[in-house]
Amino acid sequence: MREQITVQQERAILVGAVLPEDRNKLLQDDWLQELHALAESAGAVVVYRSIQKVRQVHAGTYIGSGKAQMLAEKVEQHEANVVIFDNDLSPAQIRELEKIVKCKVLDRSELILDIFATRARTKQAKLQVELAQLEYTYPRLTRMWGHLDTVAGAGGGTAAGAVGGIGTRGTGEKQLEIDRRLVKKRITELKREIAGIDKRKLREIDGRRGFYKICLVGYTNAGKSTLMNALTSADVYVEDQLFATLDTRTRKWAVEPGVEALLSDTVGFVSKLPHHLVASFKATLEEAVNADLLLHVVDASSPDVFDQIKSVEAVLKDIGCAEKEMLVVLNKSDRIANRELFEAVQTVYPDAIGISARTGYQLDRVAAAIAEKVRGAKVRIRVQSDAGNGKLHHFVHTVGERVTEAYQDNTVTHELTLGRNQLPQLERLGAQSVERV
Repeated sequence: MREQITVQQERAILVGAVLPEDRNKLLQDDWLQELHALAESAGAVVVYRSIQKVRQVHAGTYIGSGKAQMLAEKVEQHEANVVIFDNDLSPAQIRELEKIVKCKVLDRSELILDIFATRARTKQAKLQVELAQLEYTYPRLTRMWGHLDTVAGAGGGTAAGAVGGIGTRGTGEKQLEIDRRLVKKRITELKREIAGIDKRKLREIDGRRGFYKICLVGYTNAGKSTLMNALTSADVYVEDQLFATLDTRTRKWAVEPGVEALLSDTVGFVSKLPHHLVASFKATLEEAVNADLLLHVVDASSPDVFDQIKSVEAVLKDIGCAEKEMLVVLNKSDRIANRELFEAVQTVYPDAIGISARTGYQLDRVAAAIAEKVRGAKVRIRVQSDAGNGKLHHFVHTVGERVTEAYQDNTVTHELTLGRNQLPQLERLGAQSVERV
């Protein structure tokens, strides 16, 4: 029953246990909507949804034995193969629930891990997912499978000893201990391998100094990859499903003539994203930590738009990006069903830009707003360069404002107004000297 956590093509019953402190929210929201979307993304067919009000968490079954027995009846009635809880369960609670409902029981974290495992494409993503799965599984090994019995004999004359044979006699070793040792060894190996990838990733990020770095962040399925493709022709995989993209892609974006930036896509966030997943994907999220600007892509058509924004902000706070400069874009503005909700979002975020990454609506406004941030405050400068440096002369006349020039021998002196953040480009293009006037 517990040999695999996949839910693909299985008939699922969803359960949400609502504690007293969450009752007010229950009246406002569809409590299991996100879990429903996660289950379908994992490939399950949802056949029943149950919201259980509980006074306190039951140590044995989380929801209490009576409610667990009612759940068992629903499992039999709907011929369900798996029960998925919106809450995080302890190993003992999972074990007791499986005895009662007589089918596989998963919690929210296991479901998200399953989705991540099916979406991982690159070696880095696969290693990160495997590490997160093992770190989640390790404390839950005790009696989760039926094979955790003592192996190796307790003495030469016993039946167990006969089975064990020479070299296995003694006090014996439980399969649980073997499993734990193997898991710990594999976790150590994965951390070492991921650390090597992280170092290469950090060197790659350090090599982008001098470029303005923008990172796309947002709730999963908000349209980040679609926006990435629309702005940079990056050909990033796009699908209407949660966690379609786990791997970071970085592409150069020509925002305007003479204004370039590096644009990176990241893994999407959900509410209550498991912390071990955040830790495992540290290198992926490092793009956000090192970005000059976060481009927060919001699904403005979602009825849960405010909750999704809060979830993203919570994860950004966890990785130390809460104070970073951010531009909010309200994606899917062409699919708004609730105009009042959309206007409420615009009231709370007055600088947000309503866009449609799919149709290209108002992407020019996004480019203009970002170009202004890339350039920075305008300064008046004097630049000297070789008269034959055509690339620099083209850049000066294309990007600069109020340009004047004077020639002396083989040197040309330009005076122009330029954005402060564009000054490093002059040095890369071979300017002999740059000074403010």
